[in-house]
Amino acid sequence: MQAIQVEDLTKRYGDVLAVDDVTFSLAPGRTLGLLGGNGAGKTTTIAMLLGLLIPTAGSIRILGHDMARDRFAALARMNFSSPYIALPSRLSVAENLRVYGHLYNVRGLETRIRELAMQLDLTGLLNRPAGNLSAGQKTRVALAKSLINRPDVLLLDEPTASLDPDTGDMVRSWLEQYRRESGCTILLASHNMAEVERLCDHVLMLKQGCIVDSGSPPDLLDRYGRNDLEQVFLDIARNRGTVAA
Repeated sequence: MQAIQVEDLTKRYGDVLAVDDVTFSLAPGRTLGLLGGNGAGKTTTIAMLLGLLIPTAGSIRILGHDMARDRFAALARMNFSSPYIALPSRLSVAENLRVYGHLYNVRGLETRIRELAMQLDLTGLLNRPAGNLSAGQKTRVALAKSLINRPDVLLLDEPTASLDPDTGDMVRSWLEQYRRESGCTILLASHNMAEVERLCDHVLMLKQGCIVDSGSPPDLLDRYGRNDLEQVFLDIARNRGTVAA
């Protein structure tokens, strides 16, 4: 059974086709990179995977559950992180994590909060209001929130945005370790091509809502004759080189 199975996924807003007939699957314990420029359909795809948007057409199965009929069974084993979605600003970091921990019915919640605070260097921030954090600190808190329930499927939108290189490297190392130890399946949307090369087993290249190419990072580098994924990304964005429809 695939951890994520998407078939013919489409989302239309009037005359605008945000996601156009997207099909892909992701095996348990693997990491998939979702790449594309602004407006390519990444965030819309993630929102449909989370059940926040209803697809115009197509189907989504996560952990064996049809998201159109039985999404809550899957959502209990999933989580999501984005630095662009603000947590309640007046609540402290610890209070925010408690709220989400109770929503997921996490056992041993206070111990889990202390574990995440230590792993993501948040111990000194637990009593600080979330609205008073720097952008990088908010990114780490958002990641802690996404891991509070030890998810089997983790959807990450720019997980290291606003982090300095040292902290970003720490977070990527921790995500690699979490995946190895837990068997978690990760879908990662990022504009950091070095991050994608490091973390992802497979990559989907989106443009104007369509998958225009896919493959492992080494396969894409070889296909386009490039040294890094950033150059491949630019080739696709600017219609250079060979693009597999």
